[in-house]
Amino acid sequence: MNRPEIHVQFATDLHLFVPHGRRRGATALSTDGVSTLGHVVESLGVPLTEVGALVVDGRQVPPAHIPKDGETVSVRAVERPQRVPGAPLRFLLDVHLGTLARRLRLLGVDTAYESTDIGDPALAARSAAERRVMLSRDRGLLRRRELWAGAFVYSTRPDDQLRDVLDRFSPELHPWTRCTACNGLLRDATKDEVAQQLKGGTQRSYDVFAQCRECGRAYWKGAHHEQLVAIVERALTEFPGRG
Repeated sequence: MNRPEIHVQFATDLHLFVPHGRRRGATALSTDGVSTLGHVVESLGVPLTEVGALVVDGRQVPPAHIPKDGETVSVRAVERPQRVPGAPLRFLLDVHLGTLARRLRLLGVDTAYESTDIGDPALAARSAAERRVMLSRDRGLLRRRELWAGAFVYSTRPDDQLRDVLDRFSPELHPWTRCTACNGLLRDATKDEVAQQLKGGTQRSYDVFAQCRECGRAYWKGAHHEQLVAIVERALTEFPGRG
């Protein structure tokens, strides 16, 4: 019995995930006649988190569609800005994205981060339980069905990672409101309230402080403040109107 053959074409933005031979035009692919189109797309290396629409012979179909012989499939990339329905926009990052997590928190974006490798099942379960968008470079993790939502982080450079996330999800930015260590909210604090965390030079040189409501960590405009200001100002300039 002949296996159904379909023709699949991937959007340019998805070429990173597919073999070189399938990056130009619509290429023929034999299917088993029972697997869903979503399964077929993922078997070619593309996480469904990166797919915006599946179009078969000019009509949009769900990932559960069973491909039929002779169909032509267009796999489109996620449209930007991407909307995540049903929950406030919050993120969860895996162990490899610590710098990105701290920068998102610096901008006031609700960002959970696992500093140890707790495993894909636990990460996916947390994403679902807390309704957080899972950000990762692990394609296997992004293919887990229990994820609330997910997105592949395309770059290995923190500057590009941050720009990509802000462009894709368009989160509201509220700089200087979250703890970069634990994601808790900050409050104004007096020098006396944080005195135990200050060394002699800091105590003498600074008078304005903030403190995390969750972990108690103190913040002030120290030696690295100018670098942080540059990150914040660049984000607000490139993505105005987010505050």
